[in-house]
Amino acid sequence: MRHGLTVTVPGAASAWVDTIDKHGSGKLTLKEILQPAIDLAENGAPIQQTTAHFWNQGCHLLKDPKNIHGKDMLLNGEPPAQGDVIKMPKLANTFRVLANNGKDGFYKGRIAQAVVDVITNHGGVMSLEDLASHKTTYDQAISVDYKGYRVWEIPPNGQGIVALMALNILEKCDLKNKGHNSAEYLHLLIEALRLSFADAQWYCADPSVTAVPMKELLSKEYAATRRNLIHTERASSDIKKGSPFIGSDTVYFTVADEHGNACSFINSNFMGFGTGLVPEGCGFTLQNRGYGFSLDPDHPNRLEPGKRPYHTIIPAMVTSVDTGELLCSYGVMGGFMQPQGHVQVLLNMVEFHMNPQQALDSPRICLGGGYGLSGDCGVEEGISEGTIDKLKSMGHKVTGPVKGYERSMFGRGQVITKGSWWRHGSSPTDTWWGGCDPRADSVAIGY
Repeated sequence: MRHGLTVTVPGAASAWVDTIDKHGSGKLTLKEILQPAIDLAENGAPIQQTTAHFWNQGCHLLKDPKNIHGKDMLLNGEPPAQGDVIKMPKLANTFRVLANNGKDGFYKGRIAQAVVDVITNHGGVMSLEDLASHKTTYDQAISVDYKGYRVWEIPPNGQGIVALMALNILEKCDLKNKGHNSAEYLHLLIEALRLSFADAQWYCADPSVTAVPMKELLSKEYAATRRNLIHTERASSDIKKGSPFIGSDTVYFTVADEHGNACSFINSNFMGFGTGLVPEGCGFTLQNRGYGFSLDPDHPNRLEPGKRPYHTIIPAMVTSVDTGELLCSYGVMGGFMQPQGHVQVLLNMVEFHMNPQQALDSPRICLGGGYGLSGDCGVEEGISEGTIDKLKSMGHKVTGPVKGYERSMFGRGQVITKGSWWRHGSSPTDTWWGGCDPRADSVAIGY
């Protein structure tokens, strides 16, 4: 997972430029947007508690003697501690080059050469041509109707389809009367997510290269066949992908403005520092998204040239089925936890009428460990021991309660809603509500 071969062409720099060109309306230039980050990188950024903990956890990648430029992301050779101020002038210069020269500043010239050099020096195969030929794609969002709320996700090769399939399965279940985070409620949630992941692990691939049956996978008819596999009293012993052919380390932010517009936006290195590899003079680490490919030559998500791997990052939105009005812009970071977090946070608001902050504060479950999909289910502190014991008696492999920094496995989310529609079906108003995750250094700001 840390090898040079796991680096795919970085898309974030291109996406920033193209987002401003396509949606910026000329109000702000990329240089104006990046300037606060440039100032922090040059003058010093104070490091908060959770950031310091995970920087320290991943610092062995930056200290590796073979990663000769890893020291550029350390403070006097060590990870910054809580309260330290770290300056990153090389990262500031990278931002400045991007702001002044646009995409060519990143995908051609000195930065591109440094990226290629560090990858090839660590066994990878990326070329300058690979970088220069990169293009941003604008994909049509996919959605399902969940009890009058239309939930929008990005399509494969992203895993938003996992959240939508799980919501389809759960739609006909009486979740509210099961009781929030009861064993019976969590059992249904776990089984629905397991069924959805089983499908996604096979069918979720790059649709520009491989046919992905999205319409069939998201049909209510297919959801009914998958729902029928759930036993109400016990965990399924062997969940496999179905046949849908019935007739197919991350930073998230969301912002909204006075006109009712909102943006749901996400970037990721994957697995903390990604590969940990730092190109010379650039001040950033390279991601390891190639880890998302399958090496099975018969798999739809098999490794191929010019192809995007299974990708975990998924921004989301919710609109009204009746009016089409925006109701919510939200996301939950954390590898394979992301669709699980989307489902749990949304159900907290829709089924249990929690406000955005309550919906994020509420304890969660996580299948696997965030970056894998083992059969284990982590249960967060705050879910009762009695509930955990009952889940175990139903056949679930439960670990927990998970406490402290290990709670990061349950993701870190942000939510903005328009009005208080989550409060017993009240109508949207012009008031914005915000919530931020207690598992991270996060904040909701009105300005």
